[in-house]
Amino acid sequence: MIGPKGAVYLLLTFGCCIFSHTEQAADEGKVSADERAKVIKLLKDSQAETLEALEKLSDAQLKFKPAPDRWSVLECAEHIMLSEGLLFDAVKRAVATKPNPDWAAKTKGKTEFLEDVLAGRKGKAQAPEDIVPSGKLSREEVIKKLKEARAATLKFAEETQVPLKAHTLDHPSPVFGTLNGYQWLIYIPFHNVRHNAQIAEIKADAKFPKK
Repeated sequence: MIGPKGAVYLLLTFGCCIFSHTEQAADEGKVSADERAKVIKLLKDSQAETLEALEKLSDAQLKFKPAPDRWSVLECAEHIMLSEGLLFDAVKRAVATKPNPDWAAKTKGKTEFLEDVLAGRKGKAQAPEDIVPSGKLSREEVIKKLKEARAATLKFAEETQVPLKAHTLDHPSPVFGTLNGYQWLIYIPFHNVRHNAQIAEIKADAKFPKK
């Protein structure tokens, strides 16, 4: 039979084990230095490529559409900007949830999958109505809003100490399913890269204005 002292010892030992396990789980959900560096570089590089197109093309080139149902370069950039707000909101909503004890199993391999599908431009998707470009914004307005949105995302990526991978949020598409906070964050530049490739295709069109 365990006496009072033995019971206290067991309670303290068991409590320490629980604390250590919880602390370890939180640590496992933290973003590594390499992961943080990767998302920051992608955020900077993808935006720089978009801005270069916006700043260097003429008005005629910016507004050229390969077909009536296709987007122009300026509309692609507007879509990137609108999507950033939606995706960064998903990051914040994921972080606001309680840590998911099954995050590792639920989100395994999803970062690589996102890179393959988004950056690799595999599959087609219909943009939700709220992120379909209006085509009414000027070059200057799109550039301003792009920079503002990306600055907020970059600041978060550089400074957050939240164990992003331990927090999850389901994607509306079953193709992606449950994504963790880091995956929602890196979704932003992967999506940007996807549409930078679309911009490159528009510029390569045989009917694209010479100037």
